[in-house]
Amino acid sequence: MPHAGLSACVRGTIVRSTLGHALSDAQRINRFPATPLCSLSWWFTGRSECLVPGRAGSMPDLHSPREPFAGRWVLAGPQTRPSTSWCAEPTHAMMVMFMPDALHLLTGLAPEDLTDRTVDAATLLPRDWLAMCEAVQHQADDASRMDCLERFLLPRWQACRPGPASATQRYGDWATHLAQRAAHSAPGRSLRQLERRIKRWAGLPLRELRGFGKAEQAFFDTLAADAAESPVRWAEVAAGAGFSDQSHLCRVTRRITGYAPQALYDGIQRDEAFWVYRIWV
Repeated sequence: MPHAGLSACVRGTIVRSTLGHALSDAQRINRFPATPLCSLSWWFTGRSECLVPGRAGSMPDLHSPREPFAGRWVLAGPQTRPSTSWCAEPTHAMMVMFMPDALHLLTGLAPEDLTDRTVDAATLLPRDWLAMCEAVQHQADDASRMDCLERFLLPRWQACRPGPASATQRYGDWATHLAQRAAHSAPGRSLRQLERRIKRWAGLPLRELRGFGKAEQAFFDTLAADAAESPVRWAEVAAGAGFSDQSHLCRVTRRITGYAPQALYDGIQRDEAFWVYRIWV
């Protein structure tokens, strides 16, 4: 979790190391959901490859075509589709996840221009950011890397942050806070003007951001439920998260994760490839 002073800037930082672990090929697949966040990634040992989706509706597997990620450090914008990667060897990597409006304020980059893109960070980030990436790359351990990252971000975020932040950074709360900020940030408060502002800051329209909020709420409600309550009552989960019905929950879950709710739930419980979902809780 980020330093308290960065809570409205960084959603979280994930470090994963498979060094010293014997994993099968299938266990070295990494499943990621669609996300409104932007990310910046480092690899300290090993490397990842993107598994290219096949026919419509199918998730990539070990037989899917593979594409290397460009550059030493990879910058990704908001993603409207789930993604899958694979590590051919033991890997130690770090991903810092930025709120898109914060990344816009810090770098001047427009999340809208980065939506559904994964690029070489060296082609877009300012020079001082690349110096920070280099410094993080050469730190001795993960704690030092986090300290280096936060020492760089804190003064810059304090200088440009827009004002009081939402009390929590769950997607639904953040989308509401973003809409309130858009309504008071500049002259012109028509719905179209507000939507343009939000999309410029976040890379996605408000409707999609609210959809992520509902999906995340359903995700937390499901995993927080008593394990004895099996099978999961998906109609109740859908109602509690604000979906119109269970079918609506299923459609949104498939769009964000690539899986129906029950298949996603089973994967989180049993499949190493869903590790990022488990640590999100």
